[in-house]
Amino acid sequence: MSSIVTESQKNEQIKREAVASLLLYLAFFLWWYFTGYGIAEAGNPAAYRYVFGLPMWFFLSTVVGYFLFCIASVLVVKLVFRNFELGEERAEEKTEKNGGEKCRTR
Repeated sequence: MSSIVTESQKNEQIKREAVASLLLYLAFFLWWYFTGYGIAEAGNPAAYRYVFGLPMWFFLSTVVGYFLFCIASVLVVKLVFRNFELGEERAEEKTEKNGGEKCRTR
């Protein structure tokens, strides 16, 4: 477990993870869009370049993009995401903060 304890630290980490996830999705969408529509030559499919029997634009946007962003997702999870308790503080921690008085928990 990480040393994230306070609610503000938890909220900050949750925001950081959400932003990282959205940026990763946006990057994937842009990769897919520009390799799919930017590289594809309009017109005659005979003029397309082929990789493993697939048009190069399809190969880059779908096959390469999938593997590239699987690796990117693993890196983002390892570098940005942290494992921490989402629930409220435990009763023992509350007792310590209240000077030894027992607190009620729901």
